[in-house]
Order: sequence, then C-alpha cells, then structure tokens
Amino acid sequence: MHIANLSVVDALASLRSAEDGLGSAEAERRLREYGLNRIEEIRGEPQWKQFLRQFTHFFALILWVAAALAFFAESRSPGEGMWQLGIAILAVIVINGSFSFWQEYRAEQAIAALRKLLPQSVKVMRDGQLFSLSAELLVPGDIVLLEEGDNVPADCRLIAGSEIRLNASTLTGESRPKACSPERVTTQGALDARNLLLAGTSMVSGQGRALVFATGMRTEFGKIAHLTQTADKSASHLQQEIARLSRLVAIFATGLGLFFFVVGALIGLPFWANLMFAIGIIVANVPEGLLPTVTLSLAMATQ
Repeated sequence: MHIANLSVVDALASLRSAEDGLGSAEAERRLREYGLNRIEEIRGEPQWKQFLRQFTHFFALILWVAAALAFFAESRSPGEGMWQLGIAILAVIVINGSFSFWQEYRAEQAIAALRKLLPQSVKVMRDGQLFSLSAELLVPGDIVLLEEGDNVPADCRLIAGSEIRLNASTLTGESRPKACSPERVTTQGALDARNLLLAGTSMVSGQGRALVFATGMRTEFGKIAHLTQTADKSASHLQQEIARLSRLVAIFATGLGLFFFVVGALIGLPFWANLMFAIGIIVANVPEGLLPTVTLSLAMATQ
C-alpha cells in the first residue's frame, strides 16, 4: 500500500519514525543505507566524442569533400580563387561545429538546473529537537518543517499543516497551486495525492510538518532526472529531413558534375580543364550556408 493511502499514525509506523523525528544514531545508519539525498549525474558520452560528432555527420562530410575538391582544383589550376573557397568552407565547418557543440553542451546541463530546484538546507527534527541541516543529509523517516517559500527537499508525506498550497509545475506542468492536507487518500498516483509533498516542488502558502519517505534518485524528481540522462535520443523529424536533404544535395551535385564532365569530354575539352570545371560545378552546388543557418535559427528559436 502506498504511503499516501495510510493514516498519519500508520505512515510513521511504516518508516519506524515518530513525530519528534529520528534519533541521530538511527539517522546516520539510514544515511549509510540510503545514501545522500541528491540528484546523481550519470556519466554519458565523453565531451571530446560529442565535439567530434559535430564534424562527422553527413552534411559536414559533404562540406569536407567540397573543401578537399576546392583545394585539389587550386593545386591543379592555381590562381582561380579555389583556395579561398576551400578556406571559407573549412571556416563554415569549424564555426558551425563549435557552435553546435556549445548549444548541445548547454542543453545537457539539465542536472545542474535540476539541482537548483532542491534546497541547500532544511529544518528537521532530530532527537526531539529542531535542527537546520544540509538537505543532502535527509533520510527516510525524518520529520521536516516546511513553510511558505520553501522548496521541498525530498518526497514527503504531510502529517500536519494548515492552508498549504503547493506549486508542482516542475513535475506535473500544472500552473495552478495544489491544495494539500494530511488526510489519507485513496488515489494510487503520487502526483495526484493531496497529502504528498514531492521533491522539486515549492510551498506557495501555509506551513506544516512532513515525513520523508524517499530521498535522492528514489524520489519522483530523481526518476525524472534519471530519465533525462538515460533516455534514448532518437533523431527528430527535422534531423531526418536535413539528412534526407543532404543525400539529395550530394547526389544532385555529384550527378551534375559528372554530367558536365561527360559533356566536356564529348566536345573535346582538355582533361584537366574539364575536371576542374566539373569540380567547380560540384562545389558550387553544395549549400555551405545551409548548416549554420539551420543551427543558428534553431538556437535562436530555443532561446
């Protein structure tokens, strides 16, 4: 049975706690058992791999090939400005790749943002006395005191309070404050229970005492943090369309270059002059500005 479905007395008994809180020795034992009350960061792909990935996707590879062809054309036919084009394409690759990495890096700082939603300290009952402790030291069974303006440090079962309204938008997306009371409920969902104060939410009004029943990554907030770090990242529809466009551009540019190379051969153009012209056609049909334009547009729209 969920703790929200229990009476206050039964809820305290289920966690072997009391209204005057845990003893210090028992709290230390539980801290060793459950660990610190904080959002853990799961190590993902190394940043150097994320950085290199910005230069190896399909459209970037097209630009690399275009730059290589421009430098090759310059080496065979100097003085036609192809080296400047090659430098410009390389600059586009480097600038866009660096900017894309920076945007992705900022987006992945979700854990740091989530941690800011949890308080640094909390008022807790220990040995029958009120202490101000670091929120990381909370354990299941602790009794915390919360009042207007406080952020909830862990998942708690309200055991006493009055006129409590909770801002739960960080978990549910609901903009209106939710009224809370200590009475037992019959609902099975933690997000719907009116007697639960969940980590990451905040007190809009009222004051009360609450029994901590889940800390750290075991909270609903911690589960969300875990999902943000472990969920599979599938390609968005826009990314799929850009990849499809990249393939079409590569096919079109290469096909057009080959077509003019064949035409040049048929009308008797010298081989190297014909090849340089075909390379110029291919490079000219690669939209170097498309990738940074899309990246910048998406970044500005996100901001």
